[in-house]
Amino acid sequence: MNIRSLQSSDYYTLSPLINDWWGGRNMSDKLPKLFFDHFTNTSLIMEKDGEIIGFLVGFLSQSNSNEAFIHFVGVHPDYRKQNIAKRLYDVFFHVVKQYHRNIVKCVTSPINEVSIAFHTNMGFRMEKGDKTVDAISIHSNYGGENQDRVLFYKILP
Repeated sequence: MNIRSLQSSDYYTLSPLINDWWGGRNMSDKLPKLFFDHFTNTSLIMEKDGEIIGFLVGFLSQSNSNEAFIHFVGVHPDYRKQNIAKRLYDVFFHVVKQYHRNIVKCVTSPINEVSIAFHTNMGFRMEKGDKTVDAISIHSNYGGENQDRVLFYKILP
C-alpha cells in the first residue's frame, strides 16, 4: 500500500466512488473539485495496486496559524478495519507538523458512532458544545440549519 499526495486529477476517479463507499448516500457533494485543486499539499490518497482504497482531505487553517483541519476521510468498504484511516491520519499529522501546526480539528455527525469512537481512540477530544445528548457534546446547527455536529481537536506532541 502506498500513501501519496492528492492530485487534481484524482477528483475524476474518486468522486464517482464516494457515494458507493457510503452505501448510496449523497456524499460526493461534500468534496467538490476545489479541494483537489487547492489542498493537494495536505491531502492524501492511499492506493493498493493502483486502486484508491482511502483518502484524507485536510488543510492548514488560514485563520489560526497553529491549526490544521481534516475535512473529509474515506476508506473503501473492502478495506475497513485495516488501520487505513489511522495511517492516513498519522501521515497528515506528520505533514502539518512540518508547517508548525500542533492542533488538528475535525467534525462529525452526532449519529456517526463509528466516527466518534475512531476519533476518541485516536486521542481527539470533544470541544464543549451548546447541548449534550447521550454524553456527546454537540454544536447545534454547526453544519447548517438542523445540521448538528461534534467538534474534535487533538494537540500534537
